[in-house]
Amino acid sequence: MSTNSDQNPPAGSFSDEVVFVDHGLQHAFQHEGIADREGYFLRLNFVSVYVRDQELSKRFFVDQLGFRTMIDVKFPSGYRWIEVAPPDGTARLALVLPAPGFMDWVVPGQSSLISFMAEDVEATYRKWSERGVKFPVAPYTPEWGGKFCRFEDPDGNIFGLSGFNGVTLAIEKRREAEAKRREAERLTAQEVDIARQVQMRLLPRTLRSIPTVDCAGICLQARAVGGDYYDFLDLGGDRLAVVVGDIAGKGIGAALLMANLQAILRSQSARLAECPEKALSLVNRILLENTESHSYATLFYAEYDAVSRRLRYANCGHLPGLLFRGTAVESLQSGNTVIGLFDAWECSLSETVMTGGDILVLYTDGVTEAMDDSQEEFGEARLIDFICKNGGLSARLLAEAIASEVVSFGRGKQYDDITIVVAKTTAE
Repeated sequence: MSTNSDQNPPAGSFSDEVVFVDHGLQHAFQHEGIADREGYFLRLNFVSVYVRDQELSKRFFVDQLGFRTMIDVKFPSGYRWIEVAPPDGTARLALVLPAPGFMDWVVPGQSSLISFMAEDVEATYRKWSERGVKFPVAPYTPEWGGKFCRFEDPDGNIFGLSGFNGVTLAIEKRREAEAKRREAERLTAQEVDIARQVQMRLLPRTLRSIPTVDCAGICLQARAVGGDYYDFLDLGGDRLAVVVGDIAGKGIGAALLMANLQAILRSQSARLAECPEKALSLVNRILLENTESHSYATLFYAEYDAVSRRLRYANCGHLPGLLFRGTAVESLQSGNTVIGLFDAWECSLSETVMTGGDILVLYTDGVTEAMDDSQEEFGEARLIDFICKNGGLSARLLAEAIASEVVSFGRGKQYDDITIVVAKTTAE
């Protein structure tokens, strides 16, 4: 084993200065993906193909085979170094012209001197030397840069080992960029998780008991945070307001708008108790003035008076509420436009009565637009049929059963938030 560092490098091209480089080429030493791994890299650099006419061979690989020229350099000695690569992948061929002092024992038509590239040639040299690898040529640096050495296998086959400062620096930059990207992703994930926890706490946790009505709601978000919203607002006495909303869009932006809408509605509880039409008009005004021009929400507002059994509601561009009266189903259609989008906005309320045993179900489009593997939607008809068959359940169990049925229908693939509110009236 030879580890004598004062050995002279081979004569010829390796001791030359580069006098010409074919510009406009890709970087000669590709390193895609290297920054994504830990530890120093070691990869195949090139395989030598010995040729009689480098230009003729270059034209063959480039013009006829569609290869790319990776590097084409000339030295004062007249020696030329060419590397080409196939159109796909990073493997390279060095088109080598045997010359005195450099591979002059080979003949064209043979391919040898497989070369490896290492991020740290000296470190690899030391490690492999300690393992008994023979290095006829210790690491050296020619005038045109880089670091080179050669090693042998047990049969005496020669292999090259090389490294280049430009590659190492580029990889370091890639690694730094990758580390920053991962840290940014970690911070983003942390922030999104905090947003998810905050948003879940915004949903109602407790509900004051109101005579003759059993209420429950559930929200399954398709992402960490979403734009669906439901709430129960205490209007005083034996009156309760149920709200379901769906914010246009998804993700953080929709979640922020959802939180804004909830805060506005809760701040207007007193006005809602007195005059819901004016209160909802004010909600539209505040949302319009404090959000982007394209932001809006659909909203279903329903208030129930346990004494009179009166149900007053305003459907603002939302899906129709479903009111089940035994085997009959009443569809509570939209009578108002979406909120937060139009300056001129007026609210009108409709009114009906909920007697003992009636069931009010409010939901978002994540329920009816859920799709199975064949792209068939869950649909309103399937929802109505399921509620009719399971109407005997409590409000909580019915809401959970509907959500479970929708998720099962989609084979666990959820593309939109699923929000369901159930209000069941009981006998006196």
